[in-house]
Amino acid sequence: MTFEFKNCIHSFKKAQKKGIKTVMATLVALEGSSYRKPGVRMLLCEDGKHTGAISGGCVEKEIQKQAESVFQTNQPKMMTYDGRYRLGCEGTLYILIETFHPEEALLQAFENAVAGRKPLQIKTYYERQLGNSDHWGSQISFDTNKWFALANTSQAESKARTTALVLEQQLQPCFRLIIVGAEHDAVHLCLLASVLGWEVVLVASALSTKTPLDFPGVHQLLKLEPNEVQQQAFDEQTAIVLMTHSYARDLQYLLAIKDCQAAYIGLLGAKARGQKLINELVEQQPELEEAFLEKIHSPAGLDIGSITPQEIALSICSEILSESRKREAGSGKQEVRRGREPTTINNKP
Repeated sequence: MTFEFKNCIHSFKKAQKKGIKTVMATLVALEGSSYRKPGVRMLLCEDGKHTGAISGGCVEKEIQKQAESVFQTNQPKMMTYDGRYRLGCEGTLYILIETFHPEEALLQAFENAVAGRKPLQIKTYYERQLGNSDHWGSQISFDTNKWFALANTSQAESKARTTALVLEQQLQPCFRLIIVGAEHDAVHLCLLASVLGWEVVLVASALSTKTPLDFPGVHQLLKLEPNEVQQQAFDEQTAIVLMTHSYARDLQYLLAIKDCQAAYIGLLGAKARGQKLINELVEQQPELEEAFLEKIHSPAGLDIGSITPQEIALSICSEILSESRKREAGSGKQEVRRGREPTTINNKP
């Protein structure tokens, strides 16, 4: 959800330049079922525009209506929405609406955290009762030593002492996809991943003439050789897909990332090609850790019958999402199968 909060910050800055007030709505508690879970947020502007969503669409209009008094009084407000009687969500939602006007220090700290891929913590204090209270509201921290209020006029220091309930969250760095290869199929994977809110970094050959304009949605285009990729830091919030369409290049890049912390590594191409790459990787690096091999998916993507570049991009993103959420894709759906068999190692004598 970090990218959603990032979008809210971006929208706030645009509204601030126009002199438009903003408030933030947070789903703090839930009884029953709902489209989204507690912790999801949306930013509402006084002109009726909003960024993000609390549900699939059944509650947003009511939130906008309830937010009118917060725009006027700047007092945090608790509202409930019982979807059981509105043929929408099947649960009761507790939503806190508060003024969103962070100080410049918070905005700068947030930018630094995003750029440095650091986690952030958010605490939202509330009570399950309708009405208003200056002691409700949210705070955010980037190192736990200093907490910022989302509104620079809120009574942040007194919240913890005067409220009984608190929603605590830790938001991880934005999920990042490293696409190694700059052919036409990388365009579709880049675009779809960006729609999902992932931070897409495309790695092209140092001799490539491609520019960021060739890849809609790309966050960064790097022209790196394998030895230069080895110097990059890839954390666990990262997936890597090798799709250079060159066996030799894929092997070089695979060797270069053998010590990285990425959660997912996908090899584009036939299963036999991928197995050959893995076997050669092990031959050159016999001390390679099993944990690294377990991250390799060959061929990359779920087997959903993909044919076109767009469909292949969908299958790859689906598998990455499944792996990043630590659950088996298609559980309970017999028609979905893994796009690969377990990786095996064939060591030549």
